[in-house]
Amino acid sequence: MGSIGFPLNSVILSCATNSTKKPKGLRPSSRIGPKMTLATPTTFGFSNLLETFTVNVQRAESRPLNVPLIAPFTIANSRLDKVENVAIRVELSNGCVGWGEAPILPHVTAEDQPTAMVKAREACGFLLRTRGMTLSEVLGDIGGLLPGYEFASVRAGVEMALIDAVATSIGVPLWRLFGGASNTITTDITIPIVSAAEAAKLASKYCEQGFKTLKLKVGKNLNSDIEVLQAIRAVHPDCFFILDANEGYSSSEAIQVLEKLYEVGVSPVLFEQPVHRDDWEGLGYVTRIARERYGVSVAADESCRSIVDVKKIVQESLANVINIKLAKVGVVGALEIIEVARESGLDLMIGGMVESRLAMGFSGHLAAGLGCFKFIDLDTPLLLSEDPVLEGYEVSGAVYKFKNTRGHGGFLHWDNIAW
Repeated sequence: MGSIGFPLNSVILSCATNSTKKPKGLRPSSRIGPKMTLATPTTFGFSNLLETFTVNVQRAESRPLNVPLIAPFTIANSRLDKVENVAIRVELSNGCVGWGEAPILPHVTAEDQPTAMVKAREACGFLLRTRGMTLSEVLGDIGGLLPGYEFASVRAGVEMALIDAVATSIGVPLWRLFGGASNTITTDITIPIVSAAEAAKLASKYCEQGFKTLKLKVGKNLNSDIEVLQAIRAVHPDCFFILDANEGYSSSEAIQVLEKLYEVGVSPVLFEQPVHRDDWEGLGYVTRIARERYGVSVAADESCRSIVDVKKIVQESLANVINIKLAKVGVVGALEIIEVARESGLDLMIGGMVESRLAMGFSGHLAAGLGCFKFIDLDTPLLLSEDPVLEGYEVSGAVYKFKNTRGHGGFLHWDNIAW
């Protein structure tokens, strides 16, 4: 497929290194030409790294990553009882290791776990055959091997692992690689579709833990959704609401929800994917009415699975916010979409499927480093009953803090993962 042909002019990646040696894997280039002196900050543009970092992979593997949930995760169009994802490990010839994760969410991601395992093995086989290619060329060929939305989750996992290995090679944390705007983010927390009593219990717990924004899954039963919202408001009166219908409403039902909430004095800060992904007319209608009557922004999630979708949303004013999920578009695709959305004045949200701290940590590094996301929805590791990831970012309630360690900072005990 060749090199990646999109500009990342506004996504400037900066990093600092204490090494007096040129990072392994970087080709000499008049476009970079860093002066590597002790304790002197050195700036790399990601577009430069794409063309100047030479990728030589000596080991690439994928294995199932199965983790139980604390409780079933129910949304409008699916139910998940445990995480069945795919972990990817890439080791470069310089010994640096990168980690990735392909999240699988039934009825949302195109891949199931068996399909993801097959495609991940194919991608790992390709990586082992590559020698002396630039990062741009490798990522471009991975995009050709795992094209479009059909294999986006696996593509994201492979891209994560490669970029993590590169960041580790040049000695910088991912959040610095992605711009260094901040080393912290504050996430919301999700309440799945449950009874009003259970929702109130969860909201009370999250209030005590310091979560200010609750993302509520709705869209299966309009009247039950209203009851749940009122129950949550009773125990957490100062929280902010994000409503996520996961395509569950018709456009008229979505407006009816906003009307009923307005009558009881509840106004969400965001209404995510109120209608079916292909109901463009309905999405535009809800967006217009929600903003004009109630001052509520609408986010496109399932409706936004490619750069083509983003351009349609922009041209026809179909949503106010774009939800970026690496499992929908990959890392490379996400950076492209972020560029277009920012230039068009759309707000940005970052979210995920149901990932461990491996994939969620990568998304968090991206969000912290770029610093351009109005809504942060990276909470699913908090819903798992086990944490397979060692080290990595620190969690304090709703706040994630990313360290100064190289790359992702987190890793798996690879030999302990059954396959």
